[in-house]
Order: sequence, then C-alpha cells, then structure tokens
Amino acid sequence: MRVIIQRVLKSSVEIDGNIKGEIGKGLNLLLGVAPEDTLSDVKKAVEKIVNLRIFEDNEGKMNLSLLDVGGEALIISQFTLYGDIRKGRRPSFTGAAAPDMANELYERFIEAMEEIIPGRVKTGSFGADMKVSILNDGPVTIILDTSLLA
Repeated sequence: MRVIIQRVLKSSVEIDGNIKGEIGKGLNLLLGVAPEDTLSDVKKAVEKIVNLRIFEDNEGKMNLSLLDVGGEALIISQFTLYGDIRKGRRPSFTGAAAPDMANELYERFIEAMEEIIPGRVKTGSFGADMKVSILNDGPVTIILDTSLLA
C-alpha cells in the first residue's frame, strides 16, 4: 500500500462539477493498493498516518499529529501510485491491485480512519475521474509504503 500524505490548509475533490469531499486543516491522502496488500497493511498505514508528527507546535517544530491538532482527512484512491516507468514512455500499472480488491481495501482504510477521527473523514469516489484541489501547507509531503514498514 502506498500513500502520499500531504499536510494541507484545505483540500477538496470534485466529480462531474460537484464537490464530493472538502476539508480544512489536515491531511490529503492519495491511496494506492498493491495485489499483496492486506487488512494488516491498512491498519499499519492508518496507525502511522494519524500519529505522524508533521504539524507544527507553538515553537514552529513539526511535533504534533493529526490527532493532536484535531485535523481532517481527505482520502482519494489513486492506482497510478503503482505506475512503473522503467521501460518505455507509457507507465505500466500491473503493480496495482485489481479494482475489486483495491476498492475493498480503500473502503477498509476509510472505515479505519473514521473509527479514529469520527466525522472528520471525507473521500473521493473509487474509480471516478476526480479533480483534486490541494493547498499544501509547508509544503509537507511524505510517501508511505507499507512494504517498507517494520
């Protein structure tokens, strides 16, 4: 599982001209699922993300987590995180999970986040053509790959 974590002042996702999800201060999460991913990966990723100390404290140091600041999360599925560009000029997406499996883990990821920060989770729509607006704060962008977590 790969997640692009972006600290944002605000973020939104639009589908067919309508805002589907919108948040203020928090994290914009772009989520990709690989064929070998499991519910264990979902749990590891969510636990890491909500406790990641990337928000500034009163002294300007990145010392606070999403939980500490009461932030929101916008979760968007993005299979292109598994794009392989080692050969040729067109990315191969064979490293991404099949849609049914990816959607299942995407939904479990949303549920796990909602359990920890209820009422503060917004989403896109799996498989939709989405327009994402991100006001990155910092900018702070972190790449999480669950295959690299202990």
